[in-house]
Amino acid sequence: MSQDIRTIDPDDIDYNNSQNETFQSVLQARLARRSLLRGAIGSAAAAVFGSVGLSACGGGDDDNDGAVVAPPKPLDKLGFAAVAKSLADAVVVPAGYTASIIYALGDPLNATTGAYKNDGSDGDFENRAGDHHDGMEYYGLSADGKPDAKGSVRGLLVMNHEATSHSGSERASAFVHVNGGTNTLPRPAAEVDREVPLHGVSVVEVKKNGALFGYVKDSAFNRRITPLTPVLLSGAAAGSGLMKTKFSADGKNARGTLNNCGTGSTPWGTTLTGEENWSGYFTRGAADDAARANDKSVASLKRYGRNQGAASRHGWETGGADDKYARWDISKKGASADGSDDYRNELNTFGYLVEIDPYSKTSAIKKRTTLGRFAHESAAFSKLVEGKPLAVYMGDDSRGEYIYKFVSAANWAAADANPADRIATGDKYLDSGKLYVAKFNADGTGTWIELSINNATIKASTLYAFADQADVVVNARLAADAVGATKMDRPEWCASHPVTGEVYFTLTNNSNRTLATVDAANPRAYDDTKGASTKQSGNVNGHIIRLAETADAAGTAFKWDVYLFGAEAGADKGLVNLSSLTEDQDMSSPDGLWFSRATGLCWIQTDDGAYTDKTNCMMLAGIPGTVGDGGKKTLAYTGGKNVDTYVGKAPTADTLKRFLVGPVDCEITGCAETPDGKALFINIQHPGETITSATVADPSKYLSHWPGNAGYGAGGPNARPRSATIVITKNDGGVIGS
Repeated sequence: MSQDIRTIDPDDIDYNNSQNETFQSVLQARLARRSLLRGAIGSAAAAVFGSVGLSACGGGDDDNDGAVVAPPKPLDKLGFAAVAKSLADAVVVPAGYTASIIYALGDPLNATTGAYKNDGSDGDFENRAGDHHDGMEYYGLSADGKPDAKGSVRGLLVMNHEATSHSGSERASAFVHVNGGTNTLPRPAAEVDREVPLHGVSVVEVKKNGALFGYVKDSAFNRRITPLTPVLLSGAAAGSGLMKTKFSADGKNARGTLNNCGTGSTPWGTTLTGEENWSGYFTRGAADDAARANDKSVASLKRYGRNQGAASRHGWETGGADDKYARWDISKKGASADGSDDYRNELNTFGYLVEIDPYSKTSAIKKRTTLGRFAHESAAFSKLVEGKPLAVYMGDDSRGEYIYKFVSAANWAAADANPADRIATGDKYLDSGKLYVAKFNADGTGTWIELSINNATIKASTLYAFADQADVVVNARLAADAVGATKMDRPEWCASHPVTGEVYFTLTNNSNRTLATVDAANPRAYDDTKGASTKQSGNVNGHIIRLAETADAAGTAFKWDVYLFGAEAGADKGLVNLSSLTEDQDMSSPDGLWFSRATGLCWIQTDDGAYTDKTNCMMLAGIPGTVGDGGKKTLAYTGGKNVDTYVGKAPTADTLKRFLVGPVDCEITGCAETPDGKALFINIQHPGETITSATVADPSKYLSHWPGNAGYGAGGPNARPRSATIVITKNDGGVIGS
C-alpha cells in the first residue's frame, strides 16, 4: 500500500524493516564493567582550542583595530542568567544580550532585486534568501575580502534552506503565494518555479557595523545554490550505472541539492551540507515495480521510502512537460537498459554530503558519494592529528536508522589547512577511504563495521545483490542492514568535542517506546499529557548519547554512554527526569547540536512538539563532561520490572542553562560564531508553520507574525511569518556565555 508523504512529518518516517537489533535492545545487559574515558577540560585546553576547527584559509588582516584576536579561554562556568520558558511570539535571550534579525526569507542578494514584499507576490528566489533556514557555518574575511580564519568583523555565512512551509496534506507552500497556492494536481508551473529555489543553500556576506552585524545585500560573494544548480558527482559512485539519467548519460553530473539540514565545516575551509528528507519530493507510478521487472532497484527504492504509487510532497512533477519537472517522477518510462533516457535513477543522485567552497563561485560543487547515501544530518570531524587519517561522523535521521563514520585513506597534513584549491583538497580526503556503520555492544563498547564490497557478509547478502563499491555506498542503508548494525532512534545532529574528540549525537524522541521494550539506553516509557487532554506516550522527550574512540579516529572500537535525557523539571526523577533537570534546564526533543571552538560550550537546540504547551522551542548552553562520568540508575516500574541505565553526570546550574527561547511554532536550528566568540548566529526555522491555503488570507489565523512583529521587513504586526537568521551579541562586547 502506498504512503502519502504529504500527511506525515518527514522526520517521523521509518523505512527500516530489517531485523537488526535496536540501540535499546543491546543495552539490556549493560555493564558489568566500565572502563570508559574520564576527565575534564584541563589547563592545556586553551592551546587546543586555538588550533582546532578553524576555517584556516589564508592570511590577511582582520578588521579588529589591528589587533590579533586570540581564542578566549574555554569556559568552566556559565556566566548568564537562565532564560525562563516562554510562549511569547518573540525571541527571548538573557539579560545583557541582544538578538538582532539580519537575514530572512526573501531578502535580496544583489542590488537589483527588490525588497521582499511578503504578501505572496514575490518571485526570483534564485536571487533571494530561501526558506526554512537550517544548518549554518561561518567563514572569516579580512578587511580586503580575503579568506581569514580569525576574521570576526566580516565573514560569510553558508546556510541551508531545508524546506518550505506547507500544512497537512496540502502541496502548496502557502506563505509564498498570494492566495495560498494550488493544492490540486496539476500544479501551475509558475508556482512550482517559485517553490523549487526556496530550497538549497545561501552564501551571504555579513559584516559588523558599529556594535551590530548586518548582511551585505550587494556583496560579490552572495549566491544561491538551488535544486537546479549544476553539481558534480564525486567519489565511489561517480560514473556508476546507478547514476545515469537523461540529464547525465555518463552518471557524473547532477542537478542541485535538496532538503539540506545540518552542516559541517571541513578543516580546509569548505562546507559540507547534508541532504536529509529528499526522497519525499519524488513520485513513482502505481505500476512501476512491474515496469522495472521487479529488479533489485525496487528493493532499493523501498528501503529509501519510495514504494510504487508514492505521492510527492509538492507535486512538482506536474508543472509541465519540461525536463525540470519530469525529473521529479522517478518511474521507469524509457526503453534503455541503463536509465539514460528517463529519470528512474534520479533518486540515487540525492542523499549525500555536498561540498561547497564558500569563497569561490567558480569552484565545482561536489556530492561526496564515498561517505554514503542516507538521510544526512550534520557532519562532525575528528580531532586532527598530523600523519593520521581523519574521520567524519554522520547520522541517518529516520526512526530505526544508523550511525556512520568515514575514515579517509589520506593522512592529514597540516599544510592542507591552507590549500590553494579547497575542493581539490576535498577530493584528497573525502573521495577515498572506508565507510563504517556502528554496532553498539551490551557492555558499553561498540564496533565500527566496514561497509565494503569485500566484506563477505555484504557479498553474501540476500537482502540486496551488491555489485560493487558504488552499489554499497548508494545503498548504504541496505549494506548496514546486511552487517547487523544497531538500529537507533532517529540520529539527528552530531558534534565532536574540540578538546576530548568525543562525539555527541542527539536522538530526538521515540513515540513507539513501550514498557515492554524499555531497556538500559532507553529506559523510559511514560505518558505525558499535553495541554488539557492530548496524551503522549513513549520516550516523549528524547536524549543525547556520546561515544569515545578507544584508540584513534581510524580505529574500529569505541566506548559510549548516555549524556543527557530531555524531560520536564517536575517529572518523576526515578522514571523520567533521569538527568535531574531543573526549571532552568528542562527541555524536550534535542535536535541541533554544536560545539563552540572559542569557548568549548555545547549548544543544544530543540525541535519539539511535546512540551510546546509550556514553552516554545529553545536553545541551551552546556559544559559537558566526558564519557563515563556518571553512574548507574535503576528504574523500578510498577509490576516489578526493573531497568538499569547509565546516565552522565547530572548538570548543575553552572554547567547547563537555557539561553534562548524562540517564537511560536518554530524550530531552533543552525549555530555558528565569529572566531572571537563574540557573535553567535542562530536560525529560527518556520515560525507559525501551521497554516492552510484557506486561511492564509486572514492574518488573525496565523500562529506567529515573527519577525514582522519585531519590526523586521514588510507586514508589521500582521506580517506573514518568515524563517530568519539572528545574531546574538553581549551588550558589553564580551564573549558569548561568559
